[in-house]
Amino acid sequence: MRLEGKTALVTGSSQGIGEAVALRLADEGADVAVHYRSHPEGAQAVVERIAKLGRRTAAIQADLSRVTEVRRLVADAVTRLGPLDILVNNAGVERRADFWDVSETDYDFVMDVNLKGLFFTTQAFVRHLLAAKRPGRIINMSSVHEELPFPHFTSYAMSKGGVRMMTRNLAIELAPFGITVNSIAPGAIATPINRALLDDSEKLRALLGNIPLKRLGAPSDIAGVAAFLASSDADYITGTTLVADGGLLWNYQEQ
Repeated sequence: MRLEGKTALVTGSSQGIGEAVALRLADEGADVAVHYRSHPEGAQAVVERIAKLGRRTAAIQADLSRVTEVRRLVADAVTRLGPLDILVNNAGVERRADFWDVSETDYDFVMDVNLKGLFFTTQAFVRHLLAAKRPGRIINMSSVHEELPFPHFTSYAMSKGGVRMMTRNLAIELAPFGITVNSIAPGAIATPINRALLDDSEKLRALLGNIPLKRLGAPSDIAGVAAFLASSDADYITGTTLVADGGLLWNYQEQ
């Protein structure tokens, strides 16, 4: 077990990719704090599965768009599980709209969770590591849309472009403290956020035509990458985005 003795906080881990990441880290030996915003039943189910693996765990609610709650989240995770070693910034949201129809409310929601929330969660985690004089791992969940245009989702693509630059910048700034910072860029993954796509056979068929591996990714595909980045196998990797998309990024053509 590559993560035995480590403790992780995974944001947005009550469902989807975050759930898979939390379970995979626990399976690799880590204790895991499960974060949720508005899905307590899902968080509790994840906690129960982690506990069955023999790991310590806790479900913690927080609204990542509020800095005070972000700081409480990290503090609560430390109080309940002890010093943290790994942060997976998985939580993310999107809103579809033509650019000329985007509302300020929806723009703020996407940017506050995907970028502001990620920034200040990372800051609270880094402050914890520096105070304890501990090395650490930061893993940001980005998207192929940090690179690939995403019409009708401009604020989402902007937020992921910001995550890419934050990853690169912090990798340099935090390296002297033994803290690595990397991102994962999933492609099309079968999760609740993509429910509309999964229910539209025509759009799904068109998308699969752009994926050389001819399938959607599973949350477990991304969880395996996160476990690698959290482990000692990735000791010499920082400032990098690992793309897990079945070849979509370099094969995509807008229909």
